[in-house]
Amino acid sequence: MKKLYFEGMIAMEERSLRITGADKTFINKITNTLTKLLIPTKIGINGMLISIKRNSLIKAYENYMQEENYDKEEQEKKYDSCYEAYLEALDKYVMDSIYKKVKNNTASEFEQNALSKYYEVTSLKESEYIEYKYRKQKYLLELDYEGIKVNGKEKIKEKYEKFYISKMDSLYKSILKNYSIKVADNISNYDSTKEWIYTKIFYTLEDYIQNILPLKLELNQDESLKSVVSDYEKYESYTVGKLDTKDNIEKNMILLGISRKLFTHSLPLIVAEQCYEKLLKDARSLVQDTKMAVKREKAYSMLINLIEDYNVKLLSTKVYWESQKEKDEYKNFWKQYQEIKKLKETDFIEYVKQKEILFIKNDMKKLSAGKTDFSKLMKYYKRKLVDYGVMRQIQNSCISQGRYTKMKKVAA
Repeated sequence: MKKLYFEGMIAMEERSLRITGADKTFINKITNTLTKLLIPTKIGINGMLISIKRNSLIKAYENYMQEENYDKEEQEKKYDSCYEAYLEALDKYVMDSIYKKVKNNTASEFEQNALSKYYEVTSLKESEYIEYKYRKQKYLLELDYEGIKVNGKEKIKEKYEKFYISKMDSLYKSILKNYSIKVADNISNYDSTKEWIYTKIFYTLEDYIQNILPLKLELNQDESLKSVVSDYEKYESYTVGKLDTKDNIEKNMILLGISRKLFTHSLPLIVAEQCYEKLLKDARSLVQDTKMAVKREKAYSMLINLIEDYNVKLLSTKVYWESQKEKDEYKNFWKQYQEIKKLKETDFIEYVKQKEILFIKNDMKKLSAGKTDFSKLMKYYKRKLVDYGVMRQIQNSCISQGRYTKMKKVAA
């Protein structure tokens, strides 16, 4: 009897397993269908939650920014609390909605890119926590702002933009300050081992000028922005078409010029100086390595403009120098530059010529004292000085009309 009972139980168990196995695909289909049906609900719930948190944040921000605020500290705490809750809601939206939609192959291209960027940011957490902290906030704010631009009401967009610009300003400054600390690191000159940091600085500056500066200019929130309008218009000309090496150096030169007005404290002079030196090295190498005469002349013209930018926009504002000798040399250079500028109104062609000669001589001094081999560029500079009548040719040194000749400086 017991034997029959156990045999019956085993048969039922086997039958049960067979049924489960046969219906597994069917059950999976039902589960997947239910998941896909629930995703829009999740998005709806998260969307409502984000909307509530966003409205609370905007209100807290407006109260905090009021000039007649008698309880500033309390308002700041409330604003910070609302901001934290808002970020948590956005983070939850990414993981609950976008992640699941990507996993179930129901995500749009925008959502797929959003998740990819999310993982890119979170990958910094272990190795670069400070950068991760700021970039994650920046990412979440950008994500919500894109949604507001597409689906939000104009009134909500206007209110949100005031907070958005203010917060993004702060985040970009924090990111640049973090890079500045890494670059400075007790080094006063350009350090090629930190090439990736210089690249990140230029990338961050460009990102800001593409996405935040136009909003600020549109709202006209800051009078000081008028001084960067012409530089911004120059930058815009480099946003169309494919850029070559020369174009990229020129674009980064404009970005650095704008940074001296917008990020004075986040990107201090010692760091901006190293960024300029990086661009100068790249520009010199380009002139030296370019073989086509027309392209080399264009690269040379760009180098002259960069030398002027470096000396006028940056070194003229430098207060602390490594040595008294460097300071005296620059004072002498600046005195000559000011004298040459007087020619600008009376004889523009002579002004351009004398300025170029001054820049070439000054750069040749630096190259002679440097460790990088710029011998080809030095020869190119000397040929320029010969053309301007500042140097003359003597046999066996420099190529002139198909034969080698030597260069000798002529007293001014």
